[in-house]
Amino acid sequence: MIQLLFTLIFVEIALIVMFVFKTPFRKLVIMVLDRVKRGRGPIVVKTVAGTIFVVMVSSGYNVVAIHRRWTDDGDLNATDQVLLAKHLLEASLMGFSLFLAFMIDRLHHYIRELHIRRKSMEAVKKQNRAFEDGKTRGSEEIKALEQEKTTLHDKIRQLESKLKEKIKEANSAEANATALKKQSEGYLLEYDRLLEENQNLRSQLQSLDRKWSHSNSKKVI
Repeated sequence: MIQLLFTLIFVEIALIVMFVFKTPFRKLVIMVLDRVKRGRGPIVVKTVAGTIFVVMVSSGYNVVAIHRRWTDDGDLNATDQVLLAKHLLEASLMGFSLFLAFMIDRLHHYIRELHIRRKSMEAVKKQNRAFEDGKTRGSEEIKALEQEKTTLHDKIRQLESKLKEKIKEANSAEANATALKKQSEGYLLEYDRLLEENQNLRSQLQSLDRKWSHSNSKKVI
């Protein structure tokens, strides 16, 4: 029993050392404990721990009984001394093994929590990096859009100035066309007047020709 308890304690100490120091076996131990804590593992562990606790309480009770006998009789024989030392050692080893088992459970729990926290922190860091990269890209895109906006504004101003010039040219051309139209109307009126005068002159000329021809015919007679 004592040898088994010593073996158990040494194994627990070795597990604690593997947990405390970063060794290649720590990941393997964590995986084993993860599997032990699944399914019926916790029930088996609790049953073993409860059995050890009951045996420890029994050994403690025997120690108290032997101590009472020693107090009542005032003397303790060799057998009782051996039994006292044996039960006391067994109770101490069992209590120490339960304490180490509790430490292993807590260390495993804290290491798992630390591993989960590290994963979550890495995920948060990745998200922050992605957010910063997206922010940088977004700022670059915003700058590019602002530059494009400025370029478009310049083009719009140039087009507006050209449009104003074209409007001025169109207005001047329209004014010239109006003036030419008025001038052509004047020319038409003048042409009509001249045509009418030409007709009058022709009529007068024809009448004179007729009179002259008539007068000549009278002289011949």
